[in-house]
Amino acid sequence: MSDSATTMTGQTIAAPTARPGRDTISVADAVSVADARAFIELLKPRVMSLVIFTAFVGMMAAPGGLHPVLAMASLALIAVGAGASGALNMWYDADIDALMERTKARPVPSGRIAAGDALGFGLALSVMAVVLLGLIAGITAAALLALTIFFYAVVYTMWLKRRTPQNIVIGGAAGAFPPMIGWAAVTNSVTVESLVLFAIIFLWTPPHFWALSLFIENDYARVKVPMLPVVAGRRVTRNHIMAYSLVLVPVGVLPFVLGLGGVVYGAVSAALGLRFLWWAFRVWREHEGAERRLFRFSILYLFLLFATLLGETLVGGWL
Repeated sequence: MSDSATTMTGQTIAAPTARPGRDTISVADAVSVADARAFIELLKPRVMSLVIFTAFVGMMAAPGGLHPVLAMASLALIAVGAGASGALNMWYDADIDALMERTKARPVPSGRIAAGDALGFGLALSVMAVVLLGLIAGITAAALLALTIFFYAVVYTMWLKRRTPQNIVIGGAAGAFPPMIGWAAVTNSVTVESLVLFAIIFLWTPPHFWALSLFIENDYARVKVPMLPVVAGRRVTRNHIMAYSLVLVPVGVLPFVLGLGGVVYGAVSAALGLRFLWWAFRVWREHEGAERRLFRFSILYLFLLFATLLGETLVGGWL
């Protein structure tokens, strides 16, 4: 194409030239930014933020200490490992993600990232995170991180999710490991206290996700994922939510009983537990909109439990 144009009067007008540093790189910049955002989405940033938070609480609550630089590096690697498992999940689930309203805009089903690139990205980050965490924080923390990635990417995503309505129960262990990893990064061990932190998240996961599944069950039915309300019905799902809530609430108070949490934690965990049971009871009694309220409150419940434990630990250390 010519760089100039001729007018009807015969005058030649030069075409405008692009300005280096501005117009010439704008499209390339836009593409690279879009690619970067897509890869960040693969890491499931919202889930990663919860992983970082609970791992940090486990790290701070553990006896002993860790150099601030090593602590920050360990947290970053735990986050990268969790993000890697998210990328592997999106790679494997791209076929059903494309059919679900909640997930069809994810990077792989939307075509923004090739499936092979997502797989390579997830595997590379997994290996890097586990190896570096082992060098920085020790073999116990690294082994727990490797187990977390394996549980989420293989046990939950590839094995359980499409085969059993208990997928959330067993697969929920993946989300429960981070406080144990944080604890192990400091102590290089697994103790009763860290197992209790694991148990809180493990028992919280089923009622949290089953409440969600009650109001998006059509999505799961469309892709033939055997979530509990799809294969067993809404009544059975409500019963399971109530049963798990009854077990979760006393376990949520256990850090106070064990001395890991103080009086403030004991009071907050008891009050939050009663409120959790209230919403679980309303779900069980089939009150309209209760599923959404329980789902939203469950997020607040878990955050406030760990935030209170963190606050007491920080204040106690300062005093």
